[in-house]
Amino acid sequence: MSTTSPAATPCGTPRRNPAIQPVRAALRPSPARRKGSGVDWRIRFGALALIWGCSFLFIKLGTDGFAPLYVSLGRMVFGTAVLLAVVAVKRERLPSGPRVWGHLAVAAFLLNSLPFTLFAYAELRVSSSLAGICNATTPLWGMVLSLVALSEDRPTRRRVAGLGIGFLGVLTVLGAWQGFSGQDPAGTLMALVASASYAVGWIYVRRNLSSTGCSHLATSGSQLLVGTVQLAVVAPLFSPLPVSFPAVPLLAVLALGALGTGFAFLVQYGLVAEVGPTTATLTTYFIPVVATVAGVALLGEDLSWNTPVGAVIVLAGAALTQSRPKAGGAGRP
Repeated sequence: MSTTSPAATPCGTPRRNPAIQPVRAALRPSPARRKGSGVDWRIRFGALALIWGCSFLFIKLGTDGFAPLYVSLGRMVFGTAVLLAVVAVKRERLPSGPRVWGHLAVAAFLLNSLPFTLFAYAELRVSSSLAGICNATTPLWGMVLSLVALSEDRPTRRRVAGLGIGFLGVLTVLGAWQGFSGQDPAGTLMALVASASYAVGWIYVRRNLSSTGCSHLATSGSQLLVGTVQLAVVAPLFSPLPVSFPAVPLLAVLALGALGTGFAFLVQYGLVAEVGPTTATLTTYFIPVVATVAGVALLGEDLSWNTPVGAVIVLAGAALTQSRPKAGGAGRP
């Protein structure tokens, strides 16, 4: 999901530029767009971290009443409704052309349908805290994959060290020295694959959807719409339709979609426009903290010492993989 100026090309018509524009560059706000919403950006930043961190709590509550595929479908339905309502109010045009919609379908699968569903299935087996910590490995996966897929990303000693540290953090969280006792391998694997899917999806978007000519809002709303259709087709094939709608799971899915997917995107979009993508994406490092606190405090999940310690190590490694050399130090680790 990336944005370009709608005035540059007709919506849905990719620019014929062979250079791959990084998502950060595409999202970098111009001086004219650096305007706040009236609420201090730090408050919105904290709210975003809180909402996304609690998403794993909402997933856990949602799976108490619905099959994982329907938790994901409900999340997509409510999230899409929020974004498309804003698109309609702003009278923005959706992308056009089969090629763009084809890319949106792939992006929706990698960034929404697959990871949302995998996290829901994972939380049938593992705690919401562990799922939130696994989500923090996305930057680690992103580094590995970008070295293969994006020629402009070069490894440095710092980033390779970050990858190694992050891997050690994952092993610490899982308690590798005690044979991963107490952890469900299948559930943990699903959460890690979901995190890797986010990384693959962002690389795909960076290569194929960074120049659609549409706003980031319209592109994202369209992507969620396609993902909703995907899950609406698949869910009934693998899970029976819900026969009841218990209040708590239903409210959890509503919050997961409307807040954690739709509203959270709008908050992030405003943060990117005001303070830039680098600062806005720092929420990644607060999500596992919120997820762990919420899981322990509200769901009574067990927390051994290695879980928070490993999470800190994972975050430290992820931060190193995202670091860049200072000005004048290009090429140095």
